[in-house]
Amino acid sequence: MVEKFRKLHQQDNPLFIANVWDAISAKGAEEAGFRAIGTSSHAIANVLGYEDGENMSFYEMLYMIERIAASTDLLLSADIETGFTNDLTTLAENVEKLVDVGVVGINLEDGNIESAERKLDDMQVLANKISAIKTHLKSKGKDIFINARTDTYVTEHPQALEETLVRVKVYEEAGADGIFVPLINTEEDIKKVVAASALPLNTFVTIKSLDYAAQKELGVKRISSGNAVHAKVSDFTKYFYKHLNDSKSFYFLF
Repeated sequence: MVEKFRKLHQQDNPLFIANVWDAISAKGAEEAGFRAIGTSSHAIANVLGYEDGENMSFYEMLYMIERIAASTDLLLSADIETGFTNDLTTLAENVEKLVDVGVVGINLEDGNIESAERKLDDMQVLANKISAIKTHLKSKGKDIFINARTDTYVTEHPQALEETLVRVKVYEEAGADGIFVPLINTEEDIKKVVAASALPLNTFVTIKSLDYAAQKELGVKRISSGNAVHAKVSDFTKYFYKHLNDSKSFYFLF
């Protein structure tokens, strides 16, 4: 299944990932015809009453991912932020737990979320995590697609493109299977990142994103919906309940 997921990153048309947060959203994505889904750590945290940024525990997240995996036959990738630990042995064992419940890929990022303001971590931290996970899983005869996320644009690095190109090379050498660069939006920057590595480039949807056709033309291989769908659902839920309470009319529910 991991190899099938890898091949979906080598098509002419970019793999479109629906980011989900529970079994209902996963089933919705499956019924809509998506070929693969990814969990949104932001959305799952919010569902459990937490703010984004590893405020839930790994085991709370694992439970939600397990329920999602059990609800669908779609290929499933999991967003695990920075991995919930800096201990390489613990991290590798936790990723194996994800593999064992049916996860075929992970997003693993280089942002440091220990402070209130997200910052870039030393690139070697993520490189070591990638290497440790790959080595551990290989020793067990297991595999996973590691999408190495760099937060160069998210943290507004003053030389975001240049820093991205350096980090892409380091993560590729460490054994990453893909590169995820949130908030990279210009044609010029996307072209340079695509040209710098053989690894498939993943972007995610924002109001400033180039459209699907334009990203395909530039060589992007994977596009993720991010937290946008969950945010819309949450906003609609608030509106719906307010209308219900204000109007005291319930006939429109049916």
